[in-house]
Amino acid sequence: MIISVIIPVFNEEATIEQTILDFHKYLPEALFFVIDNNSTDQTAAITLKTFKSNNINGRIIFERRQGKGNAIKTAFSVIDSDIYIMIDGDSTYKGMDVYNLLRPVLDNESDMVVGDRHKSGAYQKETKRLFHKFGNNLVRKTINFLFDAHLNDILSGYRIFNKCFVKNFPILTYGFELETEITLHALDKKFRITEVPITYEERPAGSFSKINTIKDGIKIINTIFQIFRYYKPFIFFTFISILLFLTAIFSGLTVIIEFVNTHYITHVPLAILSTGLMIMSLLCFSIGLILDSLGRYQKFNYHLHLLNRNNF
Repeated sequence: MIISVIIPVFNEEATIEQTILDFHKYLPEALFFVIDNNSTDQTAAITLKTFKSNNINGRIIFERRQGKGNAIKTAFSVIDSDIYIMIDGDSTYKGMDVYNLLRPVLDNESDMVVGDRHKSGAYQKETKRLFHKFGNNLVRKTINFLFDAHLNDILSGYRIFNKCFVKNFPILTYGFELETEITLHALDKKFRITEVPITYEERPAGSFSKINTIKDGIKIINTIFQIFRYYKPFIFFTFISILLFLTAIFSGLTVIIEFVNTHYITHVPLAILSTGLMIMSLLCFSIGLILDSLGRYQKFNYHLHLLNRNNF
């Protein structure tokens, strides 16, 4: 069985050696792939030195398209393995937890295992970014509500996948929205998800996060919005339809009352507006029905593809 450890990095010279050695200690037979995403420091040189001096079976893959999503997309497309372990190169995740995360995949009980930073309280204790905590909770509650799920850590970067999940997951995002997209894909396509509590430590001194809480938070929320539109079109367009319907009723109320009392309409522009809004409301509802049917058909074809793939 081939196990690959995938580490996307961007200027992680202070922590990449420690990260590689920590996981190699527990997975000495694993293949290590460091995806260098345009680092301008000594990350690549330190990685090569670490591989050579410790006799580690490792390789650097250079991805020029900026963004973690692009780095993982390249890794998933070029690496052929039985099990894929995705971690960050900042030494916040620990190798001692890897056996607990591997077990559900090895026992064929799960397609994706997520390292849960919240259950133990480690993340809340270590991280000092209040807005980041708020954004994390907002994303988690929103996704759990939309998909009727009970996940605890949506944005964890410590994940283990089986081959079926990786080779049937088209990555569309390019940045730090990656973890959100992975989670939404797994929920929508009914992959088996397991969360396992892990140890989490804040970045060591001299290492700096590349995440901009507000900027990347907006991207994540936008990703949720887009996925909601794509995967829950009936609810999405029905909600818009209801808003348009209520606005049409509200704007046309004066016209209706006038017509009932006088049998004439003098507020012609208002009547045209309310009629247009009502037509748009019906159109949105119809679009929601059509897209919902298409989405169901797409899910049928996706699972049929998985069945056919597993038979060969």
